[in-house]
Amino acid sequence: MHYPPTATNLHYQAGFGNEHASEAVAGALPQGCNSPQRAPLDLYPELISGTAFTAPRHENRRSWLYRRQPSVVSGRYQPYAQTGWSTGADRAIALPPEPLRWHPIPLDGAETAGADFVDGMCTLAANGDAEAQVGIGSLVYRANRSMQRRAFVNADGELLIVPQQGRLVLTTEMGVLEVKPGEIALVPRGVVFKVALPDGPSRGYVCENYGAQFRLPELGPIGSNGLASARDFQAPVAAYEDSSGAYELVKKFGGRFWCAPMQHSPFNVIAWHGNLTPLKYDTANFMTIGSISFDHPDPSIFTVLTSPSDTHGTANCDFVIFPPRWLVMEDTFRPPWYHRNLMSEFMGLVYGQYDAKPGGFKPGGASLHNSMVPHGPDEEAFERASHADLKPQKLDNTLAFMFESRYRLVPTAWALQSPALDTDYADCWAGLKDRFKP
Repeated sequence: MHYPPTATNLHYQAGFGNEHASEAVAGALPQGCNSPQRAPLDLYPELISGTAFTAPRHENRRSWLYRRQPSVVSGRYQPYAQTGWSTGADRAIALPPEPLRWHPIPLDGAETAGADFVDGMCTLAANGDAEAQVGIGSLVYRANRSMQRRAFVNADGELLIVPQQGRLVLTTEMGVLEVKPGEIALVPRGVVFKVALPDGPSRGYVCENYGAQFRLPELGPIGSNGLASARDFQAPVAAYEDSSGAYELVKKFGGRFWCAPMQHSPFNVIAWHGNLTPLKYDTANFMTIGSISFDHPDPSIFTVLTSPSDTHGTANCDFVIFPPRWLVMEDTFRPPWYHRNLMSEFMGLVYGQYDAKPGGFKPGGASLHNSMVPHGPDEEAFERASHADLKPQKLDNTLAFMFESRYRLVPTAWALQSPALDTDYADCWAGLKDRFKP
């Protein structure tokens, strides 16, 4: 496919971790080997490795790209100013041991005027260390301008993108993905991409994963089917852009930003094959599992993707969603229970209402409940659920999510000083009285 395709004629390949093969021009893929002495159509073979060469075969991620010019052809890098996107935990921040919440981050304002996806990115909270390849950043983007002859590549981590307002069209080295609210995109570390805004000003959330790559969680006694199905993840087909003309490439590398001029488009891949690729996923395809007897089950049953840590069963990051679902539990307080958790929870709301916070938590907002910080339903949710008629109930037109990490998430100075910070958040529990009746 020759770029630019339109949204109506985009095609995808199916499968998470699959071995894909695609060519925009027939005959561009070599047969029987990866790097022939002369590649078909006089293209340059280039390997991108998302894991070490010796990673176990079931975890190994790499793709071969056949392109008009290799990635080494670019200008010299110069420092680039992007002060809102920080990396890792800022140990100078005095982190309060209390719940935090942000109202929807506004799209307008001086700091987002004319900003594209890269310049409109701000870190709300982060942990870990990109150099040690551990931890995550929890970010929001507010974009008012499409990226034209401009591209971005992140050498520090993969990006899990959760649109909240407005569709995104991601042009990547492997092809084009269109992602709308309710869908997610996953861009591997090191893959070049740019973002267009077909609906105008757009907002959403991003998890920058410095650690092990996201993968589908193990299903255990659930069996062979359930949660997110591998076949519902979609990879792009090969597409290329007219190569001539000036381009700017912005790179995030070691927590700093750099830019380099190019005299051609980086989206010049005519064919590719492999299992390292950008992906999209529609959360409407998630097979939600819940209790059909009593009690609210652990939220881990809503895990879409997981990035493991060196401690088995304790994630560097779990991506968890709370989609539309039925509640049928008998004699049960149906919202999430009051909780103190080893894991730290960054939460966002794409659309609708979250059942544990029906009033104060709005689409485009965020909350942070760090390790062992108490949290749970607010007073309104408690009163309603404690006296509800326990008929089968459909929670519909809602989509909340969590980036959950074993490491404490430290808010940035920008987040703590933001006018969107809800300084009265803890008051939502102030009306919970002592009801003890001996």
